[in-house]
Amino acid sequence: MFTVIFGFFFGSGNTSAGSVALIDNAKTELSKNYEKALNDSNVLKVKTDLSEDQARDQLSKNQIGAIVVVPENFGTQNENSPKSIKLIEDPANAQVNSVLDGFSGQFFTQIDFQIYKIKPTYSYDIEKTNQRKLSYFDFVLMGLIGLALMNASIQGIAITMANYREDKILKRITTTPLPTWKFIGAEVLSRLILNIVQVTLILGIGIYGFHANIYGSYLELYAFALIGGLLFQSLGFLIASVSKTTDSAQGMAMSISIPMMFLAGVFFPIDQLPKWLFTIVQYLPLAPLLRMIRTIGLEAGNPFSNPLNIEIVIGWIIIAIAFSVWRFKLSDE
Repeated sequence: MFTVIFGFFFGSGNTSAGSVALIDNAKTELSKNYEKALNDSNVLKVKTDLSEDQARDQLSKNQIGAIVVVPENFGTQNENSPKSIKLIEDPANAQVNSVLDGFSGQFFTQIDFQIYKIKPTYSYDIEKTNQRKLSYFDFVLMGLIGLALMNASIQGIAITMANYREDKILKRITTTPLPTWKFIGAEVLSRLILNIVQVTLILGIGIYGFHANIYGSYLELYAFALIGGLLFQSLGFLIASVSKTTDSAQGMAMSISIPMMFLAGVFFPIDQLPKWLFTIVQYLPLAPLLRMIRTIGLEAGNPFSNPLNIEIVIGWIIIAIAFSVWRFKLSDE
């Protein structure tokens, strides 16, 4: 569901930040060039079939993000002709406002350069580290893989085991010929298979439904997805070892997974966080896993280029398993 939702907003090469209404009362060459440049930029969807009253009504209903009003005679050589357009903005639409302000400023600065033959003294050059085409959707898609692994494994194991304990199923298993390690192994293996299905579904929807870009090895992606599955299953067993009821297991699982969903880098880079918070969240189980998955999928790089990532993941697995072995007992009621 997350993949489809983000795909509709950001997939298939969609770079639009929102919609604006353009009311051109001038119909001059300059105003037409402004409209053309705005359309060609693909950063905003432009509506030109609205009156100013209709546009203001749609802006108040959040159906558009801003309004551009071009006054009469704008762009003519008349000395008294207007020299500026009017941008009508709702402060709540910060993203659209920022894009529209920046685009308009840059457009008219270039027009001034062309008219007055003034060339800027200083400029900048861009050197790209690679020629890959990546979008925000590509970034989020890798994050959704980690999110799916975390939710299915932590909540699945913790809640299921707590439910087994509550229904005394775990105690009954100890009276059967089934070895404990086979029971645990079957639970782990079945969820790893589910993880493979999840990753396949997410990648399939992202790539074939919304044209996501994956540059790395799919084999490595699946390998690290399985490592992620083991990581979060071990955390699920840890929760199950300390929770006696299904409700408490569900609450503990949610209290762990929800903060990681927003703080470990699923939807945005964690380096945007305040420094003190970044120092903490970079060691959350999901954060290093996502760094390695994105290194593989988006950069076609070596996931072991920063050994700290795999060390953190393995460290969490060891700690969780050691605690679970100490605390988790099938015969507990």
